[in-house]
Amino acid sequence: MSATITHVLLDIEGTTCPVSFVAEVLFPYARERISGFLNTHGKEPEIAQLIHDVEQAWHSDPTPEAVEMHQAMHQAARMDAVGCYLKLLIDRDIKLSALKDLQGRIWAAGYHKGDLIAPLFADVPAALQRWRQQGLVLAVYSSGSIPAQKLLYGHSQAGDLCPLFSHWFDTRTGPKKNTESYKKIIAELQTPADQVLFISDCIDELNAASKTGMAVLLSDRGENPSRDCGRFERISNYSQFDPSHGS
Repeated sequence: MSATITHVLLDIEGTTCPVSFVAEVLFPYARERISGFLNTHGKEPEIAQLIHDVEQAWHSDPTPEAVEMHQAMHQAARMDAVGCYLKLLIDRDIKLSALKDLQGRIWAAGYHKGDLIAPLFADVPAALQRWRQQGLVLAVYSSGSIPAQKLLYGHSQAGDLCPLFSHWFDTRTGPKKNTESYKKIIAELQTPADQVLFISDCIDELNAASKTGMAVLLSDRGENPSRDCGRFERISNYSQFDPSHGS
C-alpha cells in the first residue's frame, strides 16, 4: 500500500466475524422461522413488496429445483410456497436482496430477545476502536442487508460497535464481485480509490476492488473455506495492524 489509507472498508463473514456464525447460527435461525414470519407479517406493505420481489425472482429462476417447486406451487398456500422457495435460496446461499431483507427482520427479533449475539473475532473490537480513534473512516460492505449488518455490530460480544462505522453498503449497491460496485462505493466515500483499504476473505471481491485502485488485503482466518491469497497480501490478526501505515 503506497498511498496513505484514510478509509477502511470491511467485509463481515470470514473477515470480522467467523463464517460459522453466519452459516451455522444465523442462516438456520432465519430458515426455521421464515414461513411463520411470512404468514404473520405478509399483509404488511413492506413485507408484501418483498414477497412480490421474491416471486419475481422465482419466476425467472431457471434451476431445476426452482422450476419444479413453481410447478407444484398451486398445491400450497401462497405464503407457504414462497417460504419453501426462500428456504431453497438459503440452502443455496443466494444473495437475493429481498431474502437478505427478510432474514434481517427475523434476526432483529432474535438479537432483541437475546437469542443471538455476534461473536466477532477477538482482535476485532479493539482494532476497530483504535482505528477510529486514529481518525480512519470505517465502512462495511457485506452481502447481508444493511439492517442485518447493524444488528450484528450492534449486538456483539463487545457491545454496540455501530457508532464506529460511518458508511454501510450491501448488495443493493451491486454484486460484491463486480468492479462497478466498488466504483459506486468510492463515489459515496468521496475519497481517492488508493486511500481506501478493502479487507475480505474472497479473492474475487479483492480482484474487483483492486481494479478501481483500492488497496486490498485477504482476510486469512483459520476457519475460512479458502485461504489461498493468490497475488494478494494476507492478514489474520488486526492487533498490531495500522492501516494508515500499512503495517
